[in-house]
Amino acid sequence: MRPDITPRAPAITLILGIGNSLLADDGVGLHVLRALSDDAQADPSLRLCDGGTVGLALLPEIENCTRLIVIDAVQMGAPSGTLLVFEDAAMDAQMHGSKRSAHEVALADLMGAAHLLGTVPSRRALVGVQPGDTGWGLEPTPPVAAAIAPACAAVRALIKGWSDGA
Repeated sequence: MRPDITPRAPAITLILGIGNSLLADDGVGLHVLRALSDDAQADPSLRLCDGGTVGLALLPEIENCTRLIVIDAVQMGAPSGTLLVFEDAAMDAQMHGSKRSAHEVALADLMGAAHLLGTVPSRRALVGVQPGDTGWGLEPTPPVAAAIAPACAAVRALIKGWSDGA
């Protein structure tokens, strides 16, 4: 290796599941995270993180990744179980929209801090699932449970697209 060439650090994709698993559909991000555990075991460039209900303590996690995928229950005014993906600037715009839960506010604060510090990953996405019931419950409602496999597919498509240079 020539001394003036610095090897590139491997791309790390942080998959951050957000939510409270005690509040039915609010825990969808954590359910998707669990469903992706085999993917992370097979690919050392993937890092799964249970973000709970978020907080600025997660800032080092974001600072140490090159790509970020957040999975969360997002109030979009759509039917329960609706899945939408917001990439890059669209994610930023979604973060600045109206917030209906404490973790939507905390996620916006977290991403805002990463922007201020200049450590926000250039490739980032929010995989949002419209919740139906966020009351007490350990399992998601049937429409949100049905969105878990498509959310996993969306995460995999993002990773493949980013790896292919899209």
